[in-house]
Amino acid sequence: MTQALLKQIKLHDLKLENRVIMAPMTRSRADNEGNVPTDMMATYYRQRASAGLIITEGSQISQQAVGYVNTPGIYSDEQVEGWKKVTEAVHEEGGKIFLQLWHVGRMSHPDFHNGELPVAPSAINPNDKSFTPQGFKDTVTPRALTIPEIKQIVQDFKKAAKNAIEADFDGVEIHASNGYLLHQFFASTSNTRTDAYGGSIENRARILFEIIDAIKEVVPEEKVGVRLNPSLNGIFGMTLNEDTIPTFDYIIKKLNDYNLAYLHLSEPFNDVSDVPHAEANIAKRYRPLYKGNLIINAGFTQEKGNKVIEEGDADMVAFGIPFIANPDLPERFEQNAELQQPDKDTFYTPGAKGYIDYPSLAEVEA
Repeated sequence: MTQALLKQIKLHDLKLENRVIMAPMTRSRADNEGNVPTDMMATYYRQRASAGLIITEGSQISQQAVGYVNTPGIYSDEQVEGWKKVTEAVHEEGGKIFLQLWHVGRMSHPDFHNGELPVAPSAINPNDKSFTPQGFKDTVTPRALTIPEIKQIVQDFKKAAKNAIEADFDGVEIHASNGYLLHQFFASTSNTRTDAYGGSIENRARILFEIIDAIKEVVPEEKVGVRLNPSLNGIFGMTLNEDTIPTFDYIIKKLNDYNLAYLHLSEPFNDVSDVPHAEANIAKRYRPLYKGNLIINAGFTQEKGNKVIEEGDADMVAFGIPFIANPDLPERFEQNAELQQPDKDTFYTPGAKGYIDYPSLAEVEA
């Protein structure tokens, strides 16, 4: 009997060969002045093309959106051309690939912006660390965005999505998760605005729906995914409060108004069983609320992945770290093979080591 993870699924017209999704993971290999995707990145994604769907590492939608060293962008012509090499490599292997659209907001640092402050909904320091060219540095108090600047960011997401399709991606994922800009708007702990983008749940969520509405003018809705992390707590400067889960309830219900490719949700990254206002079982809570395709992520094993699909709480499972050391993860699941362990010291370092040198099962057995 075929494992649930290895069954085909359709995201509208896009047929996936399995439900083992490669989660987006920053790897910091675009180590050039223009943050252009490289030939080595094309090799990395080609090696992992047996995933049902690859979701790329977060890619900044503008220079303002940058916040981590050596991460690729999707706003220049050179970046589009670099990404074309990646999509061509994946498609040659029969794979499917979405680009994740990213703006880090207040998680950035003045080092990325010629000394200028990073931007955010409100001038509130996340009191975390930013990964700069000089290593990890303390975050600073950001500058609050003006309404015209928010409107420009919406247009930057739209242009980035258009660029992604020009680079032959099968679709895009809006990164509204993990304490980055859109998540900062959602949370009343990081958004104290009193205008149309703050205050009520509807106002705090407004930017996401404006972005979806803008993107769908240039990319079909069924090629757009959204990523959310409802119970993120104590990481990336985010803290939960009584508004948090009602806000995500509202957002996820409203996403049913769109014909999206999928909704991508994360289970809590840490133990929230004793945390006030947290939801410990994200898939179970939101599967009944969301009518479309649901990807669940965070800490899943093969066994847990099969189980969450079999129980009807998700349609697909996104695996992150297992894909780093196991480029052929679906094949390893199919053969119930032992997984290789990744070298954490090379997660974000330039070069091939710990990036494209993990052998496939076939290479190990040869």
